[in-house]
Amino acid sequence: MSASPVLWSLDARGVATVTLNRPEVNNAYDGALIAGVLAAIDDLSTKPVRVVVLKGNGKHFQAGADLKWINGVRPKSSDENETASRATFEAVQRLNTLPVPTVALVQGGCFGGGTGVISACDIVIAADNALFSITEVRWGLTAAIIIPQLCDAIGVRQVRRYALTGERFGAEDARRIGLVHEVVPLSDLESAGARVVEQLLGNAPEAMAETKTLAMESSFGGMAVDDAAYKRLVHLHSAKRQTAEAAEGLASFAEKRAGRWGGGNS
Repeated sequence: MSASPVLWSLDARGVATVTLNRPEVNNAYDGALIAGVLAAIDDLSTKPVRVVVLKGNGKHFQAGADLKWINGVRPKSSDENETASRATFEAVQRLNTLPVPTVALVQGGCFGGGTGVISACDIVIAADNALFSITEVRWGLTAAIIIPQLCDAIGVRQVRRYALTGERFGAEDARRIGLVHEVVPLSDLESAGARVVEQLLGNAPEAMAETKTLAMESSFGGMAVDDAAYKRLVHLHSAKRQTAEAAEGLASFAEKRAGRWGGGNS
């Protein structure tokens, strides 16, 4: 298998498969994986693509940010931190605005930024072993750059619960709140994705592109946020990474202990 952190292929039907390929760290994202997603989208933009299928190699779909990478970025300059957040935002946003249908197939863990990634996809099918969490607050961070997509997918009320608690929830709860559309046995995940792809291939490409654009223009959250608002989200995302609270959160992860947030918590 290639050592590339992101793999892609395109079949004769125009179905592109983009695969996150860091299974040794549960496909946690770092700078290289983000760059790989952007490069895959660039490459595919020159091809006759009809549908994009997004997958994760290994037992887990995507475990959010690689906190070792985050801890390496954190001490760098504010500009370097903003650059990292901007690239992360761009990867999610470009996936969100692809003019073709996108289908995410989720198995195992889908945490932090992974929940933003699937919120940016048009159709999400989860295996019955999938587990979800908007984890950032556990580590003294915020999910700023994916909050708009999450609000679009599950609504403000659900974001106010799950992004504040950081709790884990299963595939059926994810379906109930709208984060995923369908839950299937793990053994049926690929075939369920194939059925949806066949349905999409039977539809008119330009009509689907226009429908997707109109849906996003009509949305309450992410697609209605202007460039200035996104610039602010990127700044908040990167600035929070450099706070003392984030330093404590990342230390608690590295030391496998609860965060010491004050107020009697030890």
